[in-house]
Amino acid sequence: MYDYVIIGAGIVGTSIARELSRYNANILVLEKENDAANHQTVANSAIIHSGHDPKENTLKAKLCVEGNALYETMEKELNIPILRTGAFVVAHNQEEEDMLDALYQRAVNNGVKDILFHDRSQARQIEPNLADDVTKVLSLPSTKVTYPWEVAFACLENAIHNGVTFRKNSRVTNIIKNENHFNLEINDAETIQTKSIISAAGIFSDQVAYLLEKNVPYQIFPRKGEYFVLDRKAKGFINHVIYPLPTKKGKGVLIIPQVHGNILLGPTSQLQDEKDLLSNTREGLNQIKHDLHALAKNIPFNLIIRTFAGIRASSSYEDFYIQESKEYSDFFHVAGIDSPGLTAAPAIAKYLVNQLVNKHHLKKNINFDPIRPKKTVFHKLNFEDQLALVKKDPRYGNLVCKCEKITEAEIVEAIHGPLGNDTIKGIKKRARAGSGLCQGGYCEQTVLKIIARETNQPINKINYYGLDTPILVQETKVKP
Repeated sequence: MYDYVIIGAGIVGTSIARELSRYNANILVLEKENDAANHQTVANSAIIHSGHDPKENTLKAKLCVEGNALYETMEKELNIPILRTGAFVVAHNQEEEDMLDALYQRAVNNGVKDILFHDRSQARQIEPNLADDVTKVLSLPSTKVTYPWEVAFACLENAIHNGVTFRKNSRVTNIIKNENHFNLEINDAETIQTKSIISAAGIFSDQVAYLLEKNVPYQIFPRKGEYFVLDRKAKGFINHVIYPLPTKKGKGVLIIPQVHGNILLGPTSQLQDEKDLLSNTREGLNQIKHDLHALAKNIPFNLIIRTFAGIRASSSYEDFYIQESKEYSDFFHVAGIDSPGLTAAPAIAKYLVNQLVNKHHLKKNINFDPIRPKKTVFHKLNFEDQLALVKKDPRYGNLVCKCEKITEAEIVEAIHGPLGNDTIKGIKKRARAGSGLCQGGYCEQTVLKIIARETNQPINKINYYGLDTPILVQETKVKP
C-alpha cells in the first residue's frame, strides 16, 4: 500500500512529488499519458512571472511571488535552464498609463521587488523594436523564462532518485474510499491501494474528483492558447518578455524570448468545450499577428518555424484550489492551476506538503538528495572536451540533428535515461532533436532508426508520441 498517490505528472504533480520525497513516505505518481509533462506543461509561454498580475490576497499572488524566488534554488539543484529576461508591460496613452500605475501598486502589494517605470525614450533605448506608439512601460526585472517540461522532468527524475515510483499510461478510472484507505482502479483493470490521494490532474481535475465526490467545489473550463515559434535567427529582436496590459481573459498576446534562442509569439485565449482539442486556427493565428503590432514593430514573421496550441485549466473558483476534500479525508485537490501555475509550482508543492507534514506528522528523509546531475550538452563543450568525449564514446562524433547540433550519444541518453522515452516527440522534448528550423525534416528518420535499434523494436512500431501512434503506417516504395 502506498502512503500517497499523486495523479498527474505535469509541472505541479512532479513538483509535489519532489517536495514530498523530502519525507519518509511511499509515493506513487500516476500519469495517463505516454510521457510526463504532456499537457499544460508542454504547451505554454514558459514564463516565470514576477507576480504583478494576480489579484491581491489570493493564493495565485502569494505563491507566484514565492515560486519565482524558489526557481533560483531550483536552477542550482536541478540544473534547469533559466533565462533572466525581465519584462515590460506597455502603455500607449494616458488612460493606459493610469492602468499601468494601478498595476504597479498591485505588484507592490503582492511583494514584487525592484519594479520601476521607463518613459518612451528610456524604453526604446533598451528595446528599439517596441511599437512606436508605446508611451510608458512598467519594468519587472524578476521575470524569467525557463523550459517547462525540462523543469518537470528534472523534478520527477530527482523524486525518482529519492524513492518515488512513476507509472505512465495509467489512467485513474475509479476511486473507492474504504475505512482507512482508497482503492484506485487503473485503466479499468488493475486496483492499487493508498492512504492518501493528491489530485494534480490539470484540466481533468474536476473529472478525477467526480470519481469520488458528489459535490466538487469547482469546474474546470478548458482555455486554448495558440502560438507562433520564431527561429533562433530572431534572437535579439526583443530581449525582454513584452506584455500588454492584462484583461479578464488573461495576460494577452505576448513576445517571449526562450532559453534556446527562439521567440514565442502568443497566446490567444479562447474557451472551448473539448479538453484535448489542440488544433491551430486561422482566426487565432491572425489574432496574434494583429495584437502584436501594439507591442512591437519589425516583427520577423518570415522566421516562423512552427505553430502550436496549449490548454489552460481555467476554474470557476477563480483562484488556485488547494484544499483537502470536504467529503473524504485524505483526498487533496490541487486544481484550477492556470497562469501563473508554472511559476507557482514549487511554492504550490511546499504549501501542500506543509499541510501533509502537519496532518500526518511526516518525518524527514535523512537521505534526501536535492541534486539532479547536469546533463552533457555536447555542442556547448570546448573543443578539447568534445574530443575527449568522442574518444570515450564515438557516438558523440555522429551529428544527427544539424539544426540543434544533437549527437547520437545524446539521443541514446534520452532513450535510456532515468526518465527515458522511446517516441519521436519524447526524444524531441529531451534532446531537442527536431526542434530547429527543419522541424525534424532531415533528422527524424535517423532518430526513428536509433530508437528502433536501442529498444529492439521493428521500425514500424515506433510511436510518434502516444500509444498506437506509429509514425510509419505502410510501405510506399517497394522494390520489384
